Amino acid sequence: MKHSTLGTGDAGLAVARIGLGCMGMSAFYTGSGTDDAESIRVIHRAIDLGVTLFDTADMYGPFTNEKLLGRALAGKRDGVVVATKFGNVTDPEVRKNRPIDGRPDYVAKSVDGSLERLGIDYIDLYYQHRVDTQVPIEDTVGAMAELVAAGKVRHLGLSEAAPATIRRAHAVHPITALQTEYSLWSREPEAEILPTVRELGIGFVPYSPLGRGFLTGTIRNVDELDEDDFRRFNPRFQGDNLSANIAIVEAVDAVAHDLGATPGQVALAWLLAKGDDIVPIPGTKRLAYLEENVAADAVSLSADQVASLDAIAEPRGDRYPDMSTVSK
Repeated sequence: MKHSTLGTGDAGLAVARIGLGCMGMSAFYTGSGTDDAESIRVIHRAIDLGVTLFDTADMYGPFTNEKLLGRALAGKRDGVVVATKFGNVTDPEVRKNRPIDGRPDYVAKSVDGSLERLGIDYIDLYYQHRVDTQVPIEDTVGAMAELVAAGKVRHLGLSEAAPATIRRAHAVHPITALQTEYSLWSREPEAEILPTVRELGIGFVPYSPLGRGFLTGTIRNVDELDEDDFRRFNPRFQGDNLSANIAIVEAVDAVAHDLGATPGQVALAWLLAKGDDIVPIPGTKRLAYLEENVAADAVSLSADQVASLDAIAEPRGDRYPDMSTVSK
């Protein structure tokens, strides 16, 4: 697999062009249950295929996804880039009043918990999962910088942060990567986020690069989803919105047909064509989908094909609430 570098200079972090999002192995897509043994096989196969970036967070489970990734990486740490996140409060009682916590003492406590669950000595890339608008970003990133100085963390990242916040954070300590939803299903970063991170030399890690599975062409009706699948409550999957958004998949499928590829591979290839600083992290808990996603690295789109995909209409419906408002 081809490689890229997130960030520049001392903040640079070399990774394979396609990573693996581990969230769905333990949270949000688990209506039919979890299969840790199969998930570990997927992680091991990903390493064999050249994947180096593995993405998790303390809130996935909560905590169980970090433990799962830790078990999978036992004895396989060399060459692997572990990314995890803090900031989304997991205690339901505390969460009622403070759903996001960016206070320095919370940062220090969170990293120690993640290190223990992952069973590693340091975290390669540590993200603030969501920005705490009650705490100056300078305070939060200052505390994160102390983790770098202490050797607990190698690189810093932000997730779903607005341009002004990114600039303020980067002035305190170099930010290696910004993680935000981006795909043919979610084009919002193109307006301000991507220009900002490129100006500052920050890498970009799109999560949900397959539009929460929609761009694979396998979802045409929410009745096909498990009863507790969170996508049932996503505005873009509901009613007339879903019917209108099918046109996006049909356009992707047309390009896939011409290339002899799958729609999901075309969606990932479109992201890769957007720049060497973009490293998507499609998530899966199945070997077949992992291998399909990784093979997207070999799919080459022509300029005309990229242009035709660029011309696809924006999806109808909002992203769900906690994703639709970012810090200012």
